Amino acid sequence: MVRVVLDTNVWISALNFGGKPAQILKIAVKKQIRFYCSQTLFAELVGVLRKKFGYSDEKIEEVEVLFKKRVKFREPRITLNVVKTDPADNRVLECALEAEADYIVSGDKDLLNLGNLKKIKIVNPAEFLRIFKEI
Repeated sequence: MVRVVLDTNVWISALNFGGKPAQILKIAVKKQIRFYCSQTLFAELVGVLRKKFGYSDEKIEEVEVLFKKRVKFREPRITLNVVKTDPADNRVLECALEAEADYIVSGDKDLLNLGNLKKIKIVNPAEFLRIFKEI
């Protein structure tokens, strides 16, 4: 099973706009990949959904149900300072290390510019879909 941490921007795109991020979620529904997230990343997602997209409590509950079904939570035991320009990006890296992820999928240039973290590949949604077809 492929272990993946989706950056908040990918979740936002999947839930609100569809496209390649939503295709990644469909793969998980088929249980070919396993998503990992931390409470910190989930709180960031909920905050953005409420503030920028006006999600109601009921809509947030739907997201929570989705997460309970499809996402395993891992709480990082380390703190990183790899991305200096946006320290919040380090939370994604920390979660991926804790989850022993194979991939981080992100649209964030700071993360994508890293290319990888130890054995974890950092890719955008389109690249992940291309790679996944080869796995």
